[in-house]
Amino acid sequence: MSDIVYLNGKFMPVEEAHVPVLDRGFIFGDGVYEVIPVYSKHPFRLAEHLRRLQYSLDKIRIDNPCSDAEWARLIGEIIRRNAGEDQSVYLQVTRGVARRDHAFPKDVQPTVFMMSSPLVTPAPALVESGVACITAQDYRWLNCDIKSVSLLGNCLLRQLSVDAGAAETILFRDGRLTEASASNVFIVRDGVLLTPPKDNLVLPGITYDVVLEIARAREFQVEVRAVTEAEVRGADEIWVTSSTKEVLAVTTLDGKPVGDGRPGPLFRRMHALYQQFKRDHMRKAA
Repeated sequence: MSDIVYLNGKFMPVEEAHVPVLDRGFIFGDGVYEVIPVYSKHPFRLAEHLRRLQYSLDKIRIDNPCSDAEWARLIGEIIRRNAGEDQSVYLQVTRGVARRDHAFPKDVQPTVFMMSSPLVTPAPALVESGVACITAQDYRWLNCDIKSVSLLGNCLLRQLSVDAGAAETILFRDGRLTEASASNVFIVRDGVLLTPPKDNLVLPGITYDVVLEIARAREFQVEVRAVTEAEVRGADEIWVTSSTKEVLAVTTLDGKPVGDGRPGPLFRRMHALYQQFKRDHMRKAA
């Protein structure tokens, strides 16, 4: 059976979904998106994802086309219509279809698209070995807190790691850590867990929030503050986090070992706690 997607009020096979070429999402990348992990058919932290969606829509001045209740209904339906207990729901809202002009058009309807894919998390062997990452200067725009579909900068930076046979590209701007091309970043130095604060240079990750909640509840030493490039390069441990990566240890950075080149003790503890959290909370209905 074909994957079922949602487009502007209708559910349909993905092969039948078409968007006009004058859609501003296609012409300008003028839109925002969300990715919602689904465990045992239940969307995880839906309220938080919808709050982040509203934030992004407000930032680019698009009226939200749905109430939270309507989003919940549509997301539940796309989950129901697609196979798999664990899914990754992608939803996108663009400004809509209009004559090409940089200025915002008046009286246009937003384009709403939604699809679901299997949620694939890291294999046990990858968790055990950790991953290689490279670094690059963060040359993206200054509104990375908006979950914009305009992701060319992220794609170019991610491709650098693909070309290098690495899992991610960790980014620095003006000598400070921001994030990775598609992940948030944590480091451990002298037993303290460090991560940059949420600001306009960092996408506010939902998994980032979960890791901090677990860390504080289990009395990790935590500091949310500016993290220098030197601190990252001298870290005992480095982690990348996202809804698909969950929490993953970085064991080499730019070809050099991180710590002793193996996932560290705080990572192993956090990974176990995250899996426990997933069993106890993510797989339960809200």
